[in-house]
Amino acid sequence: MLLQPADFESLALKIFIYQAQYNAVYKEYLAHLNIKPENISELTEIPFLPIQFFKNHQIRTGQPSDPTVIFQSSGTTGHSASRHALYDAPLYEMVASRIFNEKYGDLKNFHILALLPSYLERNNSSLVYMMQHFIDQTDSDLSGFYLHNIDEMLERLKQLSKNPDGKNVLLLGVTFALLDLAESGTDLSFLKSMSNLTVMDTGGMKGRRQELLREEVHDILTKNFFVPRIHSEYGMTELLSQGYSYGSGLFEPGFSMRVLLRDVNDPFSTFDHNINATKTGGINVIDLANLDSCSFIETQDLGRFGEASGTFYVMGRFDNSDIRGCNLMVL
Repeated sequence: MLLQPADFESLALKIFIYQAQYNAVYKEYLAHLNIKPENISELTEIPFLPIQFFKNHQIRTGQPSDPTVIFQSSGTTGHSASRHALYDAPLYEMVASRIFNEKYGDLKNFHILALLPSYLERNNSSLVYMMQHFIDQTDSDLSGFYLHNIDEMLERLKQLSKNPDGKNVLLLGVTFALLDLAESGTDLSFLKSMSNLTVMDTGGMKGRRQELLREEVHDILTKNFFVPRIHSEYGMTELLSQGYSYGSGLFEPGFSMRVLLRDVNDPFSTFDHNINATKTGGINVIDLANLDSCSFIETQDLGRFGEASGTFYVMGRFDNSDIRGCNLMVL
């Protein structure tokens, strides 16, 4: 039976009770906060685990079998990487595929070209794992990954522009790689004829370029790729669900994901979309797919809600001086 929106809160509360008992790290964290799980009756009452815990602890619920893979974040200079073990690969693949299909249509109707140099240089990226699964589902000889072979990717795009077959074309790339291509002087004018082209960024410069505002990035990309808008994916190593933006930075979470915001001065004060809709806060994510780790993650992203229920904008990140979350056990 497919999860329905009306069932989300009751299922999330059941998962909270389960993880509060069988996730050793989360259980200890709740004990430090003097939280009695049986007294929690609303999503806004649930304490969210600071995402930094994935850098220093094994976040695991119960005693699952050996992981299929341990995803690891790229990290930044001077910072340790997060690690997130994947124990139920079929669940992750089902959730990721269903979210994409619901937002964009069946993957079988796509050619996917993934420009992910910083991710492909590692062998434990959750994004590469997900995109490999997507590429396999396209059943297209023209789908594939690109590291330094940009000319080959452009030839495939030209082939698709000259010989459209009714499928959509998704060019997904890490932001710095898309910007490098856009500003390389390469003639991309052939893209004008591709009304079926979607360009999607995954966010972040990975230390390769100076950080730019989203609006600046998207202005450069729309102009040089000849598309009306830039789509985006919201995901991270510590999450198994994704959100997608059709443009303007407004994200819609997948069916298994919900965003709450927390007060920047009080990490234990959270509010949902019906309250303070224009207020900026720290992004807390409920990810029901994180059954074997923790479904309640306090990220270091700042956001605010969009007008439509459940939608959200990512406004940036806390810097070290802004992080006021509870650091119990993090060190």
